[in-house]
Amino acid sequence: MRAGVAIGAIAFLAGCAESPRPQSRAYSSPAARPAPSNLTAEAGVFEAYMRRARAIDDQFAGPAEVSQALQAGASHEPRQLEHGMVAYAAVAALQEPRFVAAVRASRNRAELARRLAAEPGLALSLPGGEAAAARASGALITQGEALHAQGLKVKRAAYSVQRQAWSKRSVSDPRGRLARVKQLSAEPYRADAAESARLYSAMAESGRRSGPAGPAVVRGVALAALSVLGEESRGRALMSEPRAGECLRLAKLNLYQCLAAAGPQYEDVFCLGQHAMADTGQCVVDATRPGRMTVRASYRR
Repeated sequence: MRAGVAIGAIAFLAGCAESPRPQSRAYSSPAARPAPSNLTAEAGVFEAYMRRARAIDDQFAGPAEVSQALQAGASHEPRQLEHGMVAYAAVAALQEPRFVAAVRASRNRAELARRLAAEPGLALSLPGGEAAAARASGALITQGEALHAQGLKVKRAAYSVQRQAWSKRSVSDPRGRLARVKQLSAEPYRADAAESARLYSAMAESGRRSGPAGPAVVRGVALAALSVLGEESRGRALMSEPRAGECLRLAKLNLYQCLAAAGPQYEDVFCLGQHAMADTGQCVVDATRPGRMTVRASYRR
């Protein structure tokens, strides 16, 4: 953003907000700031999938366990996960009391909502905006790094499991296995009530990550502000983040192509660890950073 534009944006936002109100003290605990139900639903799906996928054990005793783990790792629709990622960032941003108070105190709420929908980066210039972004970054990075790390453990298991005879046998019905994975990848993930209830406890464990905010974080903070203004519907377009979306779709395509080329069981373990888990986790981490996407096509399309 050019210097003149940045100064003008800050001046505009400063004029929209009064001093933070005392009522923000009610949200001193990160887990105490509720988000609108539709935001929590989207964010809850993201958190539930990430938690279930990173719970995949790297110890395999037979083909049934590999198949079960593969289904768990593949059970996300990329666009839904992309939307859930931004919603998760928004819910994390809503845990920043000063930011919420500044948005609530804005004098011209309609104009602020219009500007945020068109220029989501303005949200970071609000009082508490950078702190909200640090919470959002911390929340996403914690999730992404955990899934990436567990994926690498599963990938390494593709080599250690070869000591077991069953792992060298060919996958039975490989076409059917690939078809099931593709079907799971096209179906919306559904989090149950118990999974959704874990959303805020996950937020409380995330901490903050400072530094330049990536596109998913910027959009999440703007979406959080719009939800405080009662204009969340204006922010629906912000839940689509093209770079992160492309990364997630590429990770899933790499998974399909890896499975299509796989022969013995241990190769399915490799595909699961690298593409369903590690690549997906890396996409989430990369979405918090400006101008970075490290997941690349691994196979010919």
